[in-house]
Amino acid sequence: MGMSFELMALAAASFWGFLQLVAAAQAANAQYGLRWAASPRDSEMPPLNPIAGRLNRNFRNYMETFPFFAVAVLVAQAAGVHNALTHWGALAYIGGRIAYTALYVSGIPLIRSLFWNVAAFGMLAVLAAPFLPY
Repeated sequence: MGMSFELMALAAASFWGFLQLVAAAQAANAQYGLRWAASPRDSEMPPLNPIAGRLNRNFRNYMETFPFFAVAVLVAQAAGVHNALTHWGALAYIGGRIAYTALYVSGIPLIRSLFWNVAAFGMLAVLAAPFLPY
């Protein structure tokens, strides 16, 4: 039995999240140094520079939405629902989050919020699919 498209999308979203984690961590390590990275980080540090700060905030924002997307995919999977809503919703979530990251890290305001909404509506489409007659 192969993996459903939605589960593959969840794996891709997990990989995207991991890449964001590594980018944010490496940016902070580059600014604060390896001694800080290896420390228990008990002392207060100065704010991250703009790019490192954006990478960090973007990752935290991703982690606010990812659990809901994961639950939506798992609910659809458990219900055996694999249709246009789950397919396009999963694509919208991943595509919206990738575009959001590029825009956020680039410092482009406003339009990045549009892509946050694309991702959110994609997530809601996947979650709604098992409850809709299709």
